[in-house]
Amino acid sequence: MDFLFTAQAGLAGLFLASFLSATLLPGGSEAVLFAVLKLHPEQTLPALLLVTLGNTLGGMLTYYMGHLLPQHLAPEKSAMVRRRGPPILLLAWTPILGDALCAAAGWLRLAPWPCALWMALGKGARYGVVVAGMSVF
Repeated sequence: MDFLFTAQAGLAGLFLASFLSATLLPGGSEAVLFAVLKLHPEQTLPALLLVTLGNTLGGMLTYYMGHLLPQHLAPEKSAMVRRRGPPILLLAWTPILGDALCAAAGWLRLAPWPCALWMALGKGARYGVVVAGMSVF
């Protein structure tokens, strides 16, 4: 049972939670990040990097799911994403809208590497705010 509370187990669970919460599945990776860092504050940098990586990879899974959609579906719904390009994925961290933006970027065949970069920047900033806010608690 002690294994469940080790830093390694916490980081592995954090990665999994962040990945799943970035897909269409509901999840609360911020709460998991908070819990891991309350138990293991010395793991702040690895936790921040892992949660950002996991959430970005989950977002890219949604991107690739969008890439599988037929091209003839509702082009008017994607005007904002097409007009703004990959930088719109700074907002990929937002609930509901973020999943739609990731899927639309894939559906529009926006370049994957710039999409992943902008996605990671937005998601990393959000988790950075969570970590910074932990000093209040």
